[in-house]
Amino acid sequence: MSKIALVDDDRNILTSVSMTLEAEGFEVETYNDGQAALDAFNKRLPDMAVLDIKMPRMDGMDLLQRLRQKSQMPVIFLTSKDDEIDEVLGLRMGADDYVKKPFSQRLLVERIRALLRRQEAVATDEVGTAPETKVMERGQLRMDPLRHAVSWKGQDVSLTVTEFLLLQALAQRPGFVKSRDQLMDVAYDDQVYVDDRTIDSHIKRLRKKMRSTDPEFAAIETLYGIGYRYNEE
Repeated sequence: MSKIALVDDDRNILTSVSMTLEAEGFEVETYNDGQAALDAFNKRLPDMAVLDIKMPRMDGMDLLQRLRQKSQMPVIFLTSKDDEIDEVLGLRMGADDYVKKPFSQRLLVERIRALLRRQEAVATDEVGTAPETKVMERGQLRMDPLRHAVSWKGQDVSLTVTEFLLLQALAQRPGFVKSRDQLMDVAYDDQVYVDDRTIDSHIKRLRKKMRSTDPEFAAIETLYGIGYRYNEE
């Protein structure tokens, strides 16, 4: 049974969503502000967190930033209906997905299940690595799906599940272009719709992490209007 942390200052959302998730077989912990959630996370991490952005004491952005210092567990943001800035910023900070308020609880459940499936696929090596080896090496890049481990020039790089899957999809075939639609298929289930901005934000975050290890990192190339390509170095 997967444990989901639901963090929102709207008690109606906490009550209704937790009931829905529990009915779907999840174990749910609820928190009405970011600080309360962080205190709990410092003792024991859930399998996934669903975070509202605007909350008292500590908002969702601050909570995500602190969470990413210790864990790459999947995170979904709940964002206001028209606040695209929050969506983009959240993705660039390391969220895996976002759902706009007001939202369908069925949609949220599907997003949660999709993320958990992706995490399990990475952990069990079901994401398309070559059968003859569990470890993929492309130039200075080394990826180990079983350990969810990535290194560049011998230095470890911590990636979220989404970032890992996107990098793996690109690095599997150096020199070949992956369109945004193809990358969406890798990172998201068919029933989950995301727009181009979501993939672009994940790629920007991925590049930023790689460049924090190596400022000269340039293996991921953007082909404007087409997609992305991994160039083996």
